[in-house]
Amino acid sequence: MKLVTVIGAEYQDDYKISLKFNDGVVGVVDLNKYLEGEIFEPLKDLDYFKKFTLDTWTIGWDNGADFSPEFLHDLAIKMNYAC
Repeated sequence: MKLVTVIGAEYQDDYKISLKFNDGVVGVVDLNKYLEGEIFEPLKDLDYFKKFTLDTWTIGWDNGADFSPEFLHDLAIKMNYAC
């Protein structure tokens, strides 16, 4: 089984990011309710949230916060089907 990675990411609005994965899945994820815990606290500032970067496998922020690509992939699929 191929490892899922994020290959594209674009800020949308609020806490939503459009993501593209290496298996062809594309979807918008809303991360607002997942910003819990000390590492994610700075991300509640929308200006900081918008400053994510794309590394070789997922999105992250310069404070070390990130989300696993598998979590984002599952969330993207769930949110697309919820529409």
